[in-house]
Amino acid sequence: MSAPAAGGRGAAAPDVAARVVQWQATHGRNHLPWQNTRDPYRVWLSEIMLQQTQVATVLGYYQRFLDRFPDVQALAAAPQDDVLALWSGLGYYSRARNLHRCAQIVVEQHGGQFPASVQQLAALPGIGRSTAGAIAAFCFGERAPILDANVRRVLTRVLGFGDDLAQAASERALWQRAEELLPREDLLQAMPRYTQGLMDLGAGICLPRKPSCMLCPLQDVCVARREGEPERYPVRTRKLKRSAGSWWLLLQRDAAGRVWLQRRPDAGIWAGLYCPPDFDSHQALMDAAPAGPLQELPAFVHVLTHRDLHLHPVLAPAQPGAAAQAQEDESPGGWFAPAQWRALGLPAPIRTLLERLAQDGGLQN
Repeated sequence: MSAPAAGGRGAAAPDVAARVVQWQATHGRNHLPWQNTRDPYRVWLSEIMLQQTQVATVLGYYQRFLDRFPDVQALAAAPQDDVLALWSGLGYYSRARNLHRCAQIVVEQHGGQFPASVQQLAALPGIGRSTAGAIAAFCFGERAPILDANVRRVLTRVLGFGDDLAQAASERALWQRAEELLPREDLLQAMPRYTQGLMDLGAGICLPRKPSCMLCPLQDVCVARREGEPERYPVRTRKLKRSAGSWWLLLQRDAAGRVWLQRRPDAGIWAGLYCPPDFDSHQALMDAAPAGPLQELPAFVHVLTHRDLHLHPVLAPAQPGAAAQAQEDESPGGWFAPAQWRALGLPAPIRTLLERLAQDGGLQN
């Protein structure tokens, strides 16, 4: 079995671009709520939400964000806690913090207008080169390549690009090849459809496993298909190792049915979100817990991108006059009834846990 060819040897740029544009017009996705618009705010919002997240998941969040923050000025003016609360459950919360900061910079430094060039867009928080290219192509017709995970897979297969993308030089080379494949200057009006077409191919046809090559408009110019092993692409040797950790969560409840939640630090897991106090061992939680009966709830696992987080919730009463804070730190927090914590930015597993307790009568409304 031979190794994938270094550098790639795919079809000529005009041929690929024309095929993708024609296919997208008849077979691609054309009715998503962020399509058929050149509003940079809406396109930017969708692109950030779609990073590492499926379209079906994003749809509801996208509309709720627009209802709450109809333009970049409204988003910039909102408290960060409101943004995180609306983002709760979508995951990868650094995206929400960068989204908020980006909106503020666009308002403060660009007069509320997104810059039109890839270079200026990529300088904004949370917008890398690929997202900047998508915004520039969709909104301003700029001849800019993109290389998100789906498009990277499509292009490496079409080109037979076998260089190891764990190496920076290989990544740069693929960007160069992606630029060569862009529509010609006289077809710049096709840039939005070409960009969307590559995304659609990666999302629905050129899948990581068992790609539907017979439905692909590039099947007869695709090196990977000709070789008969498309799943060998893209090549990346360095992979992040998964790790595991355990948190013990102290769920304090007062006589009014409120729970104590505190805001997590601005760095690390669930940065800036509200959670019960957490401890790295059962003994540490026991040392900090108030006097009174404790109830250990069923433990569960929350799967993060590269880490399995084992959560052990422990329900405890809050004693009259007890210090509000369960840990000796400076994390801001407070007592919240269900109507209040439902409006906070909470990690999805914490929200699910609190909702379950509320439904079971463990928390009063």
